Amino acid sequence: MRVRVATTALGITAVLPAVPACSTDTTGTQPDTTASARSGKPADAAQQAAPLSSAALETRLLDQSDLGSGYLRKLERPAQHDDVTVLGCPALSELGGDAATGSTLTFPHKAKTTFTYGASSSEVSEELYSDSANKLSDGVGRIFDAMTGCPTYQVVAGGTPIDMASQKLPTPHGLGDEQWSQILTFSTGGRSTVVKQTTIRAGNVLVIVSGSPALVDRHLGKALAKATAAS
Repeated sequence: MRVRVATTALGITAVLPAVPACSTDTTGTQPDTTASARSGKPADAAQQAAPLSSAALETRLLDQSDLGSGYLRKLERPAQHDDVTVLGCPALSELGGDAATGSTLTFPHKAKTTFTYGASSSEVSEELYSDSANKLSDGVGRIFDAMTGCPTYQVVAGGTPIDMASQKLPTPHGLGDEQWSQILTFSTGGRSTVVKQTTIRAGNVLVIVSGSPALVDRHLGKALAKATAAS
């Protein structure tokens, strides 16, 4: 899975996950590995619907009125292009040199927003993507399996080592068609950052909420509801 290395005046402080280009290319003759394909049952109408445009996804992102008081939208920084090496996780390393850098998944239809909360450093990010249900399922599932298959590993970004630990979490029941959830702990320079990431696929829409665990739990349901309200 791609990760975005966030930098400040204090140096590298956090790493946030996203899927690399090589993981989401499901064109050609790759087999359909989604649950509907394995069961031999056709996908439902929502799964077969045409992908939503990026402009349409933008309107379905959470905004400050959805979140409540104390939230401030954060401007996105330019993508970093540090040399990145993954150590101690062969499955993740095999995804290629770009598997540990970048800021978004490579599905063509996407939208993203990030908010800070209060005076603390807590953040919550929402990403929306739209593609065929098969492509969303296959791209995210393979990367999630690679990351959670390595309890600990290390990323060296721009010469800075980051110790990483991943833990698969129980997925929320009754939300969407497929769910993935994990806790990621990133440690560097004597500091640690804990990020929760929960991903829900509902038909041809993918909702990813990541950041402070408490904020992810608080806003996941409303993010999914808004993202799929007109689907």
